[in-house]
Amino acid sequence: MLERIPDGTDLPELTLRGMLLGAVLTVVFTAANIYLGLKVGLTFASSIPAAVISMAALRRCRGANLLENNMVQTQASAAGTLSAIIFILPGLLMIGHWQGFPFWLTALVCGVGGLLGVLYTIPLRRVMVVDSPLPYPEGVAAAEILRVGELAREQGDGRAVAQGQAREIAFGGLLAALVTLFSGGFRLLAESFTAWIPLGATALRLSVGFSLALVGAGYLIGLAAGLAILLGLVLAWGVIVPWLTFQAVPAPEQTLPALAMSLWREQVRFFGAGTIGVAALWTLVTLAKPMWGGIRTALEAVHLGNGTARRTERDLSPRAIMAVGLASLLVLLVVFHRFLAAADPGLGPLAYGALVLACTLFAALFGFLIAAAAGYMAGLVGSSSSPISGIGILAVILASLMLLAFAGAVPQLTDANEGKLAVALALFTTSVVVAIAAISNDNLQDLKTGYLLGATPWRQQVALMIGCVVGAAVIPPVLELLYQAYGFSGALPRPGMDPAQALAAPQATLMTAIAMGIFHATLEWKMILGGVALGALLIVIDRILRRSGAGSLPVLAVGLGIYLPPTIGMTLVVGALLGHAVERTLARRPAAEREEPRRRGVLLASGFIVGESLMGIVLAALIAGTGKEAPLALVGEGFEPLAQWLGLAALVAVCVVFYRRIALR
Repeated sequence: MLERIPDGTDLPELTLRGMLLGAVLTVVFTAANIYLGLKVGLTFASSIPAAVISMAALRRCRGANLLENNMVQTQASAAGTLSAIIFILPGLLMIGHWQGFPFWLTALVCGVGGLLGVLYTIPLRRVMVVDSPLPYPEGVAAAEILRVGELAREQGDGRAVAQGQAREIAFGGLLAALVTLFSGGFRLLAESFTAWIPLGATALRLSVGFSLALVGAGYLIGLAAGLAILLGLVLAWGVIVPWLTFQAVPAPEQTLPALAMSLWREQVRFFGAGTIGVAALWTLVTLAKPMWGGIRTALEAVHLGNGTARRTERDLSPRAIMAVGLASLLVLLVVFHRFLAAADPGLGPLAYGALVLACTLFAALFGFLIAAAAGYMAGLVGSSSSPISGIGILAVILASLMLLAFAGAVPQLTDANEGKLAVALALFTTSVVVAIAAISNDNLQDLKTGYLLGATPWRQQVALMIGCVVGAAVIPPVLELLYQAYGFSGALPRPGMDPAQALAAPQATLMTAIAMGIFHATLEWKMILGGVALGALLIVIDRILRRSGAGSLPVLAVGLGIYLPPTIGMTLVVGALLGHAVERTLARRPAAEREEPRRRGVLLASGFIVGESLMGIVLAALIAGTGKEAPLALVGEGFEPLAQWLGLAALVAVCVVFYRRIALR
C-alpha cells in the first residue's frame, strides 16, 4: 500500500484547477444534499464520491497527485456538509416570517457558520485526529480510495481503476435518476406503498418507500442503525400509535387511518424528538473530557503558536485564526442586526443592541462547545450517521429559553404577532449553531484523511474555507428553487399547490414546533418526556450490549425510526438489510478479496443518492419553470394503484441488481 507522503516532499496541493473542480463538485453535492435533506431529513457525506470524481477528472493532467485530489474532496465535502442548514432555515417560511430565502442573509449565515466551524476545529486537530484512537470511518475510507487510485496510476493501470470507480457512481446515479424520472416525472411508478390493517378500534400501518437514495443511505449506515430504526418504527406504529388511536375519539367522518396519521404528526413525533434529544445530550455528556481537552488545546495553540516547522504539522497561524474569527463575528453581528431590522420589532436602542449581542454570543460560544462534540461524533460513527439534528434540537431549546428569559424585560419580543419574531429569532440563531456543528463534524473527518495521506494541514483548512464560501453561495438559490417548485410541509408558495408533493423538511418542522411550543406554552411535554424516558432506558441497554460484546443499539436511530415517516424509515431498513446480505456473501471470500467490492458498494450507494437528488433538482426546475405540478406526467390519478405495484417491483429489481453487481461479481 502507498506510504504517507513524507514531510520533505512538497507536492502541489491547493491548485487553481483543483479549486475550480472542487467548486463544480460543490454545486453538485450541495444541491443533492439539500434536496435529500428536505425530502427525507438525511444528508450524505460526499468525500468518497468527490475523491473518485477528482481522480477520474485529473488523472491526465500534468503534475496531478494524491494530495491535489485530497484537496478537491476536502473542498467539495465541506460545502456538501454545509447544506445541513436546511435542518432549520425552512422553519422561517413555515411560520410565515420569510416568504422566500433572501440571498444575502441566507448566504451570510451559512458562510459565517461554516467559517467558524472550520476555525473551531483547527485547535482540535492534534488532540482528536493525530493523537486520538477514534476510527473516523469515512475519513479512513476516503484515504484508502485515494491511495488505491494513486498506486494504480503509478503502476500504469490508474486509468482502469479510476474508470471502474467512476463507473459505479455513474451507474448508480443513472439508475436512480431513471427511477426518479419515472416516478416523480412520468408518474408511472409510485413513490411509496402503504397498507392499513384494521384491528377493531385501531389500525396498523405497513409502508415502504421506493426511493433509491434512501436505499443507498440505508446501505451506508449499516445493519445496527438499520435495525434500530426498525425498532423505532415498530414502537411508533405497532405500539404507540395504535394505543393512542384506541383511546381517541375520531372526528365526524374521520377514518381510522386519518386519525392515526393525525396522532402521529401531533403527538408521536414529539415522543421521537425526546428520544433524539436525550441521545444527543448523552453524547455530549460522554464527550465532556475530550471537549475540555479540545478547549484547552485551543487556548494553548493561540498562546504558543504552531511550534513546529514540519509541513504535515503546520496549521493556520494563530494570527490568521484570530483575524478570520473576529471578522466572522463582526459579520455575524451585522447579520443579526439586519435580521431584526427587517422585522422592525420597535425595540429601544439598548434592548435592540443587547438582543443582537446576546444572539451573536450564544451562537458563537455554544457553537464552540458543540464543535468538539460534533467532531468527536464524526470520529466515532462518521459524518453521515452523526446526530446533527439532535444538536439542533438542543440548540433551539436553549436559544428559545434564552429569548423567553429576555422577553421578561422586553415583552415586545413575544407579545407582537403572537410571538412570531421570538420564534424566528430562535430558529435563525440555531441555524448558525447547526452550520458550525455540521462543518466541525465534517472537517475533522477531512483532516483525518489528510493526516493519513501526508497533506499540509493549513492548506486543507484553506480548502475547507473555500468550500464553505462556495457552498454558502449555492445554498440560497437551490433552496428558493425547491421551495417555489414543491413548497414545504405547512408552507406553500402559491395557492392550489398539492400539499402531498411538498418537501417534508422533517427536522425544520420539528424544531419549529419545539420553538413555537416553548413560546406558546403548548409543547407536548408528556410525549417529549416519554421519549426522554425511553431514550434513557435504551442508553442503559446499549451500554450493557457494548460491555458484553453482544453488539450495540444506536439510540439516535431508534428516535429517528419513531420520528421519520414510515415510508422513509422502512426504506432505510431495506438498504441496511441489503448491505447485510452483501456483507454475508462477501464474508465467504478470502479477506484480501473483500475490500474492493466493499468500496464498489459504497460508490454505487453514493451514486443512488446523487442520481436521485440531481434528478429531483431537474424536475424542480421544470415545475418552477412551467408552473405545473406534474409537467411530465403521462398518467392520471387513477393509475396510482397499479403504479404502487410497479414501484414495488422496480425497488425489488434494483436491490437484486445491486446485490448481484457487488456480491456476485
